[in-house]
Amino acid sequence: MSRFLLLQIRSRLKAVADAKKGPQMQSYMKSKMPYIGVPAPILRKELREIFALKFKNAEEWADAVLYIFRNAKYREEWYSAVELCQVKRAKEFQTAESLSLFEEMIVGAAWWDVVDVLASHCVGDLLRRYPKQIRPEMLMWSRSDNVWKRRTSIICQLGFKQDTDLHQLYACIRPSLASKEFFLRKAIGWALRQYAWTDPNEVQRYVREHAAQLSPLSTREALKNVSA
Repeated sequence: MSRFLLLQIRSRLKAVADAKKGPQMQSYMKSKMPYIGVPAPILRKELREIFALKFKNAEEWADAVLYIFRNAKYREEWYSAVELCQVKRAKEFQTAESLSLFEEMIVGAAWWDVVDVLASHCVGDLLRRYPKQIRPEMLMWSRSDNVWKRRTSIICQLGFKQDTDLHQLYACIRPSLASKEFFLRKAIGWALRQYAWTDPNEVQRYVREHAAQLSPLSTREALKNVSA
């Protein structure tokens, strides 16, 4: 089934692709992997039809996701694997053990277009549903040598609003405060900015308290939507 699904995706996407857009998309994303040339709205429309199927069990779903991801020739096929992680029917198959699947994709893609969706939606959803198992994993990821696992640990609560675990967020930010890595500095600012919609005073307090440690980028991002 997994091989058939990938071939179906590849065939459908090639049929609706704009060959001229492929190189442009690849250049914009600074991607070594080529693009077929399918814009996101068209991609999602095609995938909704392709993914209108039922998986027998969690193993069959996971096999399909990883087969598509591991055997992708075009970046849109990576996006297809990510989309398959987000379809409503897939949620019933995802448990705390699914973190290893997302980890492989995050480490393998190693770029924000794939990582950020998996972090904020898929890993975030696991954190909501299985906090006892996922919290300690995110704390370990926050100290990882892998930038993208660190970024994931920081931004996985982006959509949590009032349910944000501040202790967890600050603990995941802490190991990266001194980092000069752009994607970590940006992640810190992004996570704080999102929480500022819920509690701007708390974010202002945190920024003041860590003014000597936060990079100008993180500070600017954190306070972007906070009234002076």
